[in-house]
Amino acid sequence: MTPNRASRLDPACIPARPDLSFEQGLWQAGFQAVAGIDEAGRGALAGPVAAGAVILPCLEGLAEQLSGVRDSKQMTAGQRAIWAERICGAALAHAVGFASAQEIDLLGIAPATRLAAQRAVDQLPLAPAYLLLDWLFLPDNDLPQTALIKGDQRSLSIAAASVLAKTARDALVTEASDQYPGYGLAVHKGYGTMRHRQAIQALGPTPFHRLSFALTGGLTDSGGKE
Repeated sequence: MTPNRASRLDPACIPARPDLSFEQGLWQAGFQAVAGIDEAGRGALAGPVAAGAVILPCLEGLAEQLSGVRDSKQMTAGQRAIWAERICGAALAHAVGFASAQEIDLLGIAPATRLAAQRAVDQLPLAPAYLLLDWLFLPDNDLPQTALIKGDQRSLSIAAASVLAKTARDALVTEASDQYPGYGLAVHKGYGTMRHRQAIQALGPTPFHRLSFALTGGLTDSGGKE
């Protein structure tokens, strides 16, 4: 499916908080099951890349019900945990898909991210009729789709997907910290902080690391952010 994607975005097009403008247009066009999709962990040095998929209902007052949902990078861990639960309670369907570090090394990060996104779509208990994605698109998926620049700041469905992807991935990486002690995974969630890079340099990489990435390059602190 050829995606609908603009190449530039006027900053004035970014609302104060993600809303349902895109979803409402699609609902009115007859697409009742619109899945928002976003990823988390694309820039990490360790662990999988995750993608969330969320289908929200066409329901009056939904934007207010989920008024605290933002791009996951703009929320604290505590906020994400609270709103992830509320997203799951409000959504018609939701799922998270993963692509492992080994799949990232084999395929490359962009194809692996698309793989995780497709896995999330495949796991949805309700089949979507349309996909809204944050920049990414799925060329092998025949569903109509729109790839939005800064979609996680513009579409509530995409922002909700980003929250579920981030919370699910963080939980998985935190669990892996017991299997791979000494790397601080529970703290930085696999991102390229100075502590993480120094640990890799001292201890060597694990099967949880992305060997195709520059694991110790620079030894500068990136803050552990996406």
